[in-house]
Amino acid sequence: MLVSIVIPCYNSEKTIRKVTEMVMAEFAAHPRYTCDFFLVNDYSKDNTFEEIRRLAEDYENVHGINLMRNFGQHNALMAALNYADGDYVLGMDDDMQTHPSQVFLLLDKISEGYDLVYGKYEKKENGLFKNMTSKFNEVTSRILLGRPRDIVSSNFWVITRAVRDEVILYKNFNPYVDGIFYRTTSNIANVSVEHHKREYGSSNYTLKKLMNLWLAYFNYSVIPLRISSFMGSIFSAVGGIFAIVILIWKLLDPTMVAGWASIICIQLFFSGIIMLILGILGEYIGKLILAVNGSPQYIVRETVNIRKEDGGRPAGSVKHGEDAGK
Repeated sequence: MLVSIVIPCYNSEKTIRKVTEMVMAEFAAHPRYTCDFFLVNDYSKDNTFEEIRRLAEDYENVHGINLMRNFGQHNALMAALNYADGDYVLGMDDDMQTHPSQVFLLLDKISEGYDLVYGKYEKKENGLFKNMTSKFNEVTSRILLGRPRDIVSSNFWVITRAVRDEVILYKNFNPYVDGIFYRTTSNIANVSVEHHKREYGSSNYTLKKLMNLWLAYFNYSVIPLRISSFMGSIFSAVGGIFAIVILIWKLLDPTMVAGWASIICIQLFFSGIIMLILGILGEYIGKLILAVNGSPQYIVRETVNIRKEDGGRPAGSVKHGEDAGK
């Protein structure tokens, strides 16, 4: 049984070889399975792709994909998924936090008949800020993406070939892989795995990148629009009731003087609500414009160890460069 390992790589020159070779060692102890790797360089600032190229020269089951600019982790995953053709496809990180020693915990679980299995970290080796954003992500993904209440998502997952075939049909420029998973199947499970510390450097996710990733949720849900409508209805009702109360109060006490401060506060409050709703509408309209303009999910500069007949030019991608498809 072939397992395709898909890894988005960003500034992982010092770790990607270790990750790849440790995963190979795990598979060597399980002769029922074979593996291949699809390593996507998401426009790293170091020599990550050169290290991927060397790995591809050393191992025929390592395939490299080099993107023309930084598209983001989930776009890089979509690039890898378009090439991966294993019976199972396993996603992991390039920094040793999703540790190779835990791979077969996921594979053993999905062999029970699930379509998707997430590794669930009993203890996360992250900082306070990263843990807080992860918790916020858990809550909002359940509300906006329809994640099952009893399922915890992570960057460590495995899917069946059938799920992969459905996922790559999605061509929007701003994908969120977990959202596509939830739209594809409800046959999902968790398995407890260890979460290891990052061996080199720090997280590449800045607050801006985390916010952009969270805004990708809007591609899979109209709930923010429904919340806006609900808020508008509620505040309109409150405003009407408040106007009636003021009118009755004025009739009962003609000497009542309207307060300037209270009027300003009410105006600022409702103006803020209006701007929030307009911002939500603008986010949806902006995404529609970018989608209509044909913004690409990713653009491949070159590939290594990938023949045209094995993948060539997957749907949703653009290729450039003399080595593209070789």
